[in-house]
Amino acid sequence: MIWRNIALVLTIIGGLNWGFVGAFDFDLVTFLFGPFTIMSRITYILVGLSAVAMIFVPTCSLKEAVSHKMN
Repeated sequence: MIWRNIALVLTIIGGLNWGFVGAFDFDLVTFLFGPFTIMSRITYILVGLSAVAMIFVPTCSLKEAVSHKMN
């Protein structure tokens, strides 16, 4: 459960960063860590892995979805 929440937060951060790039031509990760530094590369890798995890890990369990649908 905690890993899913971490992946969700990193995916949201990545989405916001891409929104900044598209709207303002401003890369927040590069601004914070510098271009092509190890920290910026690690950040991009973690955000990418989080996006892949969000594809394969459901945001709620089947039991939660069924109980929510019935209420």
